[in-house]
Amino acid sequence: MQANQPSITTPMTELFGNPFPWYAKMRRESPVFYNAEQQSWMVFRYEDVKQVFSDWQTFSSKIPHPPEQTDLTQSLISTDPPKHQSLRSLVAKVFTARRVEELAPRITQLTHELIDKVHGQERMDFMHDLAIPLPIIVIAEILGVPIEDRHDFKRWSDGIVVYEPSAPKAMADYFRHLLKQRRQNQSIDLISDLIAAHEAGETLTAQELVDFCMLLLIAGNETTTNLLGNAILCFNEYPEVFERLKREPQLLPLAIEEVLRYRSSIQGMERFTKVETQLGGQTIPAGQMVIVWMGSANRDETQFDRPDEFVVDRNPNPHLSFGNGIHFCLGAPLARLEGKIVLSAVLERLPNLRIDPNATLEFIPSTGVHGVKSLPVLL
Repeated sequence: MQANQPSITTPMTELFGNPFPWYAKMRRESPVFYNAEQQSWMVFRYEDVKQVFSDWQTFSSKIPHPPEQTDLTQSLISTDPPKHQSLRSLVAKVFTARRVEELAPRITQLTHELIDKVHGQERMDFMHDLAIPLPIIVIAEILGVPIEDRHDFKRWSDGIVVYEPSAPKAMADYFRHLLKQRRQNQSIDLISDLIAAHEAGETLTAQELVDFCMLLLIAGNETTTNLLGNAILCFNEYPEVFERLKREPQLLPLAIEEVLRYRSSIQGMERFTKVETQLGGQTIPAGQMVIVWMGSANRDETQFDRPDEFVVDRNPNPHLSFGNGIHFCLGAPLARLEGKIVLSAVLERLPNLRIDPNATLEFIPSTGVHGVKSLPVLL
């Protein structure tokens, strides 16, 4: 490791809302950087980030020394092949393009029910009235968990994102109790399918079963919630885009991809080196944590023309917001569908929506997850 590496001059807490200038500085000055304070290597350039995602044999998803808190350490995102393939195959059939498309009528119904509640008002909180409840209801229905518990889900999910120590245990205990109940009264839902797979002797331990439920619930709501909120942030920054989408709604799928690139819901992810390796001119020893910054890769000027501009019809748009390789986000089709349905409804039913100019936006206190806690808008 080089002793004369440039230090990170921006405090991490200042990166929550606008990490992009820092990313640009690091891509220029130190694209693969050892952060002694966090004891991790940080990767900023597109090609390097893509390589880390693609090479699971070198850059493992498995935590080498799991913390005492074991919940959520044996999930799909923290395993390597062959375990990863066996876990992924159990739920892959639920998230096929066809199965996801079959959810469209229900997602549309929920969207309009939520908008009906605020229609005619002068203002709403876009996050709390629409972007937060919709994805939670959808993933809860897919899993087969009681909708009335959704406020607990959101609280635990948010807690896990900001490393609140009690949150993983609370969610895990909830699922252990629910799984015990469901074994005696199975239904037509994903939890029942997972229980059946576990009891049929497929390679799914009791802890993996709990972790699966936790991961699906967290990923199923955090990603889409922040995609929706970040879309409104983008449209507020580029009002001409919002106006164009009202005239040309067929551009919405491209606009959603640009939201994912420009303000990725997930900014960074962890990997761990299994062997010593070279990356970006640096030698990274085995057993090191590596943080790949997708939010930086998505603004890499060698990959994207005008990377710091929101280009509504950018095509192609090979962003890395859903990862790359074997861990490519299983829920990407669902997030895209929810985004398309909700934002289509916003363009049609809330055409004057704009962020309250007097609102002070508070970003989620995380460098990994990017979005706002609440979003007061005028209608």
